[in-house]
Amino acid sequence: MSTTNQQTDSESWYSFDNQDMMVFILIMSLHGLQMMFAELLPSFSLGGLELEIGPFLFISYTLVFLFRSFWGCLAVPVGGIVFGEILIGDFSAFGAVESLLMITVSLYLATTMIADPEDVKWLAVLAVVAKGMEELAAQFIDVGKFYVGVESLEAIEWLPETIWAVEVAGATTQVIIAGIIFGALPMMYFYPRMRGKIEPLLGMEPVEGHPSGNRFNRDTLKALVAWVVLTPIAFVFEAFSETSGAFLVYEPKFVEAYGQLFFAVPIVAAAVVAYAVVFYRQRTSSA
Repeated sequence: MSTTNQQTDSESWYSFDNQDMMVFILIMSLHGLQMMFAELLPSFSLGGLELEIGPFLFISYTLVFLFRSFWGCLAVPVGGIVFGEILIGDFSAFGAVESLLMITVSLYLATTMIADPEDVKWLAVLAVVAKGMEELAAQFIDVGKFYVGVESLEAIEWLPETIWAVEVAGATTQVIIAGIIFGALPMMYFYPRMRGKIEPLLGMEPVEGHPSGNRFNRDTLKALVAWVVLTPIAFVFEAFSETSGAFLVYEPKFVEAYGQLFFAVPIVAAAVVAYAVVFYRQRTSSA
């Protein structure tokens, strides 16, 4: 990632240098941190729908839109896997593929449409787009699993007993709660206040909009094609994870064994990693 404020070509989206590594680790750790805090909050049921407070995606959206690279997008699902699955002892390699592919490509699709990084309202729309594309892929995958017989229908009493009705209701709820309430709306507050302030901590300048100056461009089309191609691939891995038993899994179930107090382990680990990235950069820049 260049320290200049202009991305000159599409290769800058995929370059991986020391600064990209720091961005990757920072986003990974902060996303994992917010996920673990969200796990501690209570959930409740409304009309048969399970509703949760969080996750607090505004943190992830703000950072991804500030640094805007493929690796920043990839860091979000990796953070969820490392801190939200591996460290609490509930990890399935095949089950992790869906989030790794679809969250990454959904976020990347949104970042390609940033033409003006100071247009906060448009960024809020893109945050909802990113969550919407993620949930749309998850809906297709869950429906596919139902029709191939690896997942059963959990009907909601006030909805028609069809897999599509259940999935649409669940996806819509997630977009509203995680994508808008805990995503786009708080991001509109934090993004403009962090832009130009957090980048110098990692030795960078604020990045500008897409080089084409257009919201919809060739990179957007490529990302959309990638989303279409990767969705059935993610389905195959997710369906296999439901039938593979104990193949490539790590499930000591620490939380079940030690209680919710164990969530302190990934929370502290994520906080230490995030602090270490900033501390390392500040130490090397002053040396």
